[in-house]
Amino acid sequence: MFGSKGLPFFISEVSSNHSRDLERCRTFIQTSADIGCDAVKFQLFKIDELFAPEILVKSQEHRDRRQWELPVSFLPDLSEFCREADIQFSCTPFYLDAVEELFPYVDFYKIASYELLWDDLIRQCAQTGKPLVMSTGMATLSEIKHAVAVFEEAGGKELSLLHCVSGYPAQPQNCNLSAIETIRKETGLAIGWSDHSRNPAVVNRAIHRWGAQTVEFHLDIDEAGEEYSTGHCWLPEEIAPVIQMQQVMFGADGNGIKQPTPDEIADRDWRADPSDGLRPLKGMR
Repeated sequence: MFGSKGLPFFISEVSSNHSRDLERCRTFIQTSADIGCDAVKFQLFKIDELFAPEILVKSQEHRDRRQWELPVSFLPDLSEFCREADIQFSCTPFYLDAVEELFPYVDFYKIASYELLWDDLIRQCAQTGKPLVMSTGMATLSEIKHAVAVFEEAGGKELSLLHCVSGYPAQPQNCNLSAIETIRKETGLAIGWSDHSRNPAVVNRAIHRWGAQTVEFHLDIDEAGEEYSTGHCWLPEEIAPVIQMQQVMFGADGNGIKQPTPDEIADRDWRADPSDGLRPLKGMR
């Protein structure tokens, strides 16, 4: 599923930029399809089940994030919008019941970096039999390997890991893209890059030097999303050329067989003749 056809699998992350507006969600989905994404991802959380009561009592900022919650009632429509746009639908569950609520609708689940230590959530996703993507921001290698073991022991069938730097935005010099290869060697799994850099060079380096098979990025459509001001969300006109460039770059690799291409056939007879070094070959003169 991930990285099929030799091309990276691009996932646009809507996060909380949807503004609890169903038509805005539809626009995110169609825009993601239009710019060449393979999947679009939302987040399903309830603030009262995301943060400890002690934090909510102390922090008005965290209490105000209730306005960022995706209504569960949106799920059937989001799934249908994705089918119409021919793009996969994914969502991150942030509470255990969310796994079951999402099950009829998502093509795959996603575990966020902040939930990587939560074995019960990983286990519950694995037991659905659906593919799972896990981000690894802030994690050590031992924590990643433990999460993989939990998934596999629970009977999970298809797992992809994303190297991630949970900085918003992540500076290129801190992206440590070579960790993609480290995680791949240690786990034997498909590895990708969850981008917070908003930098085309970082994304291209992740793909073409380190073999990222999946690329996830945060998307906003109009600079009005709740998370845009943090600086890690791409706009469609910024990320579209990066995605579309991959078709050209991978297509340019060819099949590796050294032989004349169709563009060269007509010129073969115009090469210098080995007998006198003059063009064209004598048979053409």
